Amino acid sequence: MNRLSPLLLVATLGASASAADLGAIQKSGVLRVLAVDGSPAFFALKAGGEPGMDREILEGFARLNRLTLKAVEVSSWDALVPGLLQDKGDVIAGGVTVTPARSRQIDFSVEVFPTRNVVVTRKPTRVVTTLAELREERVGTIKGSSMAEAIAAAGVPASHLDDGLASGGAPGALRAGRITATVSGIEDAFLYQKADPAMQIGLFIGPHGSLAFGVRKDAPGLKAALDEYVNNMRRTQTWSRLVLKYFGASAPELLKKARAE
Repeated sequence: MNRLSPLLLVATLGASASAADLGAIQKSGVLRVLAVDGSPAFFALKAGGEPGMDREILEGFARLNRLTLKAVEVSSWDALVPGLLQDKGDVIAGGVTVTPARSRQIDFSVEVFPTRNVVVTRKPTRVVTTLAELREERVGTIKGSSMAEAIAAAGVPASHLDDGLASGGAPGALRAGRITATVSGIEDAFLYQKADPAMQIGLFIGPHGSLAFGVRKDAPGLKAALDEYVNNMRRTQTWSRLVLKYFGASAPELLKKARAE
């Protein structure tokens, strides 16, 4: 397992020294991290493979604060915030998107990974570069998801929409020809392309967003320590190394493009 850079050894000392909430966690000796089994590139719950980007970052944070990281599995994405509020864990992680609804209930750390919706197709289908082109494709999504909302906002006609996909089913539907395009977060698109080079990343849709760690609003010290740690890490090569490791060589340039457009 790769470890975080030694340059980060001073990242959280100032923030953690007087934080009562982090102090209680340090007294327990355990940092409990809530995550869903379904995003191994960010947080692997099972041993035997790579830990995932979020998990590597939090394991480094735990070591600096003399803590043992304990992964706590939750059943679904909808269960993450309730689990945190019910004190089943101290942090939520695993590629969690910052949203207004979530931010009303909990606090988020500074950005760990940028995100933005993007159109994905598979060869021999064209790379979709305009909304007009997207509206001509057979677009697949999950009913009721934020991706379905983005597709509707893009003006894709109902006759061109297949909203019956299961979670994680878009790559298979593209390979089978059931659909010719889908919309996903760019972090998922990287993984589709990494697993299948025939996958193509095209048009960005909507504004950029952030993936981050979630904490309870009554844990400002923990949030401050996480913020300082992540900010320091982003100033080193550690973050870039992790992006390349988990999301592939094309990820850094495409993330810059997602922010710029």
